[in-house]
Amino acid sequence: MASDATSRPPASAPQTPHIALLLPMNSKLFGKHAVALRDGFQAAAKTQGQQQLPVREYAVSEEVGNALEGYRTAVAGGAQVVVGPLTRDAVTALAFGEPVPVPTLALNVADSVGRAPGNLYMLSLQVETEARQIAQLAWREGHRTTITVSGGSPVQRRTQTAFAGEFSRLGGKITSDLAFATDPDRLQTIGRAVAEADMAFLALDFGEAPAARAYLGATPAYATASVHIGDPGVLAGYDLAGVSFVDMPWLLEPQHTAVMIYPRPQIHGTIDLERLYALGIDAWRVAQLLLAGARDIRLDGVTGKLTLGPDGQFERELVTARYIDGRPQVTVPSARESAR
Repeated sequence: MASDATSRPPASAPQTPHIALLLPMNSKLFGKHAVALRDGFQAAAKTQGQQQLPVREYAVSEEVGNALEGYRTAVAGGAQVVVGPLTRDAVTALAFGEPVPVPTLALNVADSVGRAPGNLYMLSLQVETEARQIAQLAWREGHRTTITVSGGSPVQRRTQTAFAGEFSRLGGKITSDLAFATDPDRLQTIGRAVAEADMAFLALDFGEAPAARAYLGATPAYATASVHIGDPGVLAGYDLAGVSFVDMPWLLEPQHTAVMIYPRPQIHGTIDLERLYALGIDAWRVAQLLLAGARDIRLDGVTGKLTLGPDGQFERELVTARYIDGRPQVTVPSARESAR
């Protein structure tokens, strides 16, 4: 109905019912991520056609206080649904220290544990989801012992921890937890350790994983979406032969009718920005359901099959693929289901 507004209204502005998009557009660190997400949100709004309410963008910084100020301004201005904030610190502050008077779709998860406000919902691309689903896949495929190889970044350690926790919960055993390095001695250690296991989990990125994969021989290897950067060409992907991973339908099933209805982004950057664009699409669709009063939400999303859990977090069921003949090929398609 109304067109998108791109400026933040002053605190004294009269209340006007709208959807608030609260993103760190003013952040040097997260600005490009916010732009990608906003573009996906707007693309979904245009694709879906008629809007019940206009969208107002509230540009904030990465500072928690500034994000919370923007949230309060949005609510005071008449926001019926708020989409955001994006950073983990801001979501944590909102979850455990701020009134949440309207349905709010945070685009990250809170650090702390506990009971979040009833109006707070969380949709994110957290790596822990990918790691747990890969552990479940490996278990279903008959693996019971594994080594884990992880890089030194905090995200990679979180990935390893989530995988190990889920694999152990299922009854599996972690025989070795190895730190990745490119020196020959460390790589040979990986080769020796994998002889005591029936698989390997690689908490590594696309640039690191091939070196470790070379020392695994015929042992099956599993990873997360961090090993997927699109189609790098047969020669680059060949070094990851046989590695199974999970990623979103947006990237692995681009020709599926539920995915291809949305325009592709004009993004110059990493594949992670395209993932955020896809998150923006799903955020728009979830916001419409929250606006309509839906609380039992199951959505055939472009970031995965989304199911709203009792804790307010959306679980994402991803697509499974494997590098075959140098390129990622889908092995377990996403489950397709309409929203209700």
